[in-house]
Amino acid sequence: MKVTILQPAYLPWLGFFDRIDASDLCIILDNVLLDTNSKTRFTNRNKIRTKEGWIWLTLPIKTKGLYGNILIKDIELADDKWQSKHLKSIEHNYHKAPFFEDYIYFLRDTYNRKWVKMQDLLDEMLIFFFQKLSIRVPTIKASTIPVKSKKDALILDLCKYVNASVYYSGIFGRSYLNLEKFKEANIDVFFHNYKHPSYQQVFPNFEPYMCILDLLFNHGEDSMNVIRQGRNFVKN
Repeated sequence: MKVTILQPAYLPWLGFFDRIDASDLCIILDNVLLDTNSKTRFTNRNKIRTKEGWIWLTLPIKTKGLYGNILIKDIELADDKWQSKHLKSIEHNYHKAPFFEDYIYFLRDTYNRKWVKMQDLLDEMLIFFFQKLSIRVPTIKASTIPVKSKKDALILDLCKYVNASVYYSGIFGRSYLNLEKFKEANIDVFFHNYKHPSYQQVFPNFEPYMCILDLLFNHGEDSMNVIRQGRNFVKN
């Protein structure tokens, strides 16, 4: 059983989907605190391509009095017209993309609905992206698994609970996983060192690390083939 564990992400990047596609099971880590690291925080934001380069699309979240003390699954969205702002930015920058009409209908419907819990929005979008990328890997929420560990012990115990034989970690896992404990549990660890592929974008001068919408709008049904070009796992 090859397992990956990821925090949920808003409009995830290509590597997010590659790790899931390579796995037999994906655990969505929804019962941890929001990552506040400016370099690795993608739970409530991601990048879209613009003529000038790229911009962030950020979900405004209610954190007053709660920052650093609220689980991802419990985060609520702030009501500041973010839906219309995000949709307008996407339409403005991608309306000339070859597959724009194939996906914009979903976004228009989604952004025209009221969302309270951030996780509900992320779940809805992930289902859609899985369908369009033909990813059939089952997912479960960490919050539904009776494991109460913290930090790196949580990752190991989740793997044990689902009888994982292989754990696909993000590249940053090198800095916090106790690899000896995984070895004792007979779980092989591979780090996902994704090699970002280049592809045709709507504007010249390729920008990597954009969200999945950038690829879908530009490559449509061939998007999963592009994603797999960057697959690269390194054995511990």
